[in-house]
Amino acid sequence: MLEYLVAIVDEGSFTRAAELLHVSQPALSHQVGALERDFGGPLLERLPRAVRLTPMGRAVLPHARAALAGAERARCAARPTP
Repeated sequence: MLEYLVAIVDEGSFTRAAELLHVSQPALSHQVGALERDFGGPLLERLPRAVRLTPMGRAVLPHARAALAGAERARCAARPTP
């Protein structure tokens, strides 16, 4: 779900993030809602044609990016070397 948050922020919209992630926009919205419930508040402010991070979202985003980078490093470390 952190990947979804980062994609929305990077793309600037739910629609473009859903396209990038190959998921439907309602599914993306549902997952972000679940993430916001886990964190206890809104991470994104939904505007008519854009999204903006809330203060909580700004606090969470660097940790989300770090977690995703760490997961990628773990995947790379687990790959067998030739």
